[in-house]
Amino acid sequence: MPPVLSPCRYRASSPLLMPPVLSPCRYRAFTFGLTFLLYTSFHLSRKPISIVKSELHKNCSALHELSTTGSRQLPRLHTETDCSWKPFDKSNYKQLLGAMDYSFLCAYAVGMYLSGIIGERLPIRLYLTFGMLMSGLFTCLFGLGRIYNIHNLSFYIFVQVANGLVQTTGWPSVVTCIGNWFGKGRRGLIMGIWNSHTSVGNILGSLIAGYWVSSNWGLSFIVPGLVIAAMGIVCFLFLIERAYCSVTGCRKIGRDFLPVDLRENWDTELLLPVQQVVVVKSESEPSAISFMGALRIPGVIEFSLCLLFAKLVSYTFLFWLPLYITKAAHLDAKKAGELSTLFDVGGIVGGILAGVISDKLGKRATTCAVMLLLAAPTVSRSVSLSLGLALCMLLVCGGLVNGPYALITTAVSADLGTHKSLKGNSRALSTVTAIIDGTGSVGAAIGPLLAGVLSSRGWNQVFYMLMAADFLALVVCAHANLLDS
Repeated sequence: MPPVLSPCRYRASSPLLMPPVLSPCRYRAFTFGLTFLLYTSFHLSRKPISIVKSELHKNCSALHELSTTGSRQLPRLHTETDCSWKPFDKSNYKQLLGAMDYSFLCAYAVGMYLSGIIGERLPIRLYLTFGMLMSGLFTCLFGLGRIYNIHNLSFYIFVQVANGLVQTTGWPSVVTCIGNWFGKGRRGLIMGIWNSHTSVGNILGSLIAGYWVSSNWGLSFIVPGLVIAAMGIVCFLFLIERAYCSVTGCRKIGRDFLPVDLRENWDTELLLPVQQVVVVKSESEPSAISFMGALRIPGVIEFSLCLLFAKLVSYTFLFWLPLYITKAAHLDAKKAGELSTLFDVGGIVGGILAGVISDKLGKRATTCAVMLLLAAPTVSRSVSLSLGLALCMLLVCGGLVNGPYALITTAVSADLGTHKSLKGNSRALSTVTAIIDGTGSVGAAIGPLLAGVLSSRGWNQVFYMLMAADFLALVVCAHANLLDS
């Protein structure tokens, strides 16, 4: 029997094969890096709204006090909301800002269920390119509202809804693409590292938006919009959707590294890249799974509900943390945006740690449950600590909250999308991923909306809500833990 070689050591024996003869490991590394950058740009374009919130509503009453000090003759220069951007100058500005978050996230949640089904039936490269170009357009439109002095709330709501819908093209596409190239070998570690694009995108988005927020917050949206549009062009030119095996097979490569739909033909010579433009279905090719069929896969419902509550916590921090720091520590928008990245830095470490632990234990649900159990105290302690200690706690909280979130949306989704009950049909991955992330996005829509309402009664109420959501995620995840046995 010929030796089994690692994909990284494998080389094709014939220089006549095309496209360029590279090891499967190099194609995987290229796909890994490109999809990482593509989804980084998605999160980079979502972050500006949280940075700009404190600029949309500013309290200028302190300036008024200074203007009247020492002389009764000085005119009144400012009222409490003179610096605010209409229509967010009203006393219910938190509810209006929460409504903008809800518009985006609700559209994202609804669109995600449709996106997975559509994504299974269209070429990934074209579908993802379209979504990125449209995301760039609508992100820029929000910033143009500042340039052209648009003060109509309906305009901003429309842009948020449209952007939420087109951004649903991203996640099912990149997870399906990465799942096509990587099998279950070390999936938790690989996808834990890969999923750090979420936090990297949030950090870059915070820094880019923060650079312009005080001078011209319109550019805080326009620049990220141009970035994601440019990455859409890169996607069209370079994304390799999947691998296939040549029919001249002569040597085995590591079977555990192959995508599930290639394993029956794993005694083959070479993995070649495919940029699929036209899908031609053969009689033997399995059809894409239905929505109800995906729901019947064991674990899909349980992990979807767990992600709903976990994502509620994560996205509440994503959209409201900078404003909370601004109000609690009396910092400007730029500084608050920079400090809020601590949560995302912790998220990078947490996602990788969750992947490593789940690979070692072989128990995804158990790993999620333990991290969620530890996350609750870190959220509760953030209420009473001083700002310095609270920011340190954000690092820990970011890791414990985003660890399960990252694990469920990547390794768990890929595992369920290639579940043994599917009997080798790999065309369920996009639909399963969309169901899980779509359900999670319902929580992501509810969390920021509740934060907008509860914050008017005090920030402590928001933290208590996050603790309750974390506990519910733990309960659901404990039920899913039965699937690990």
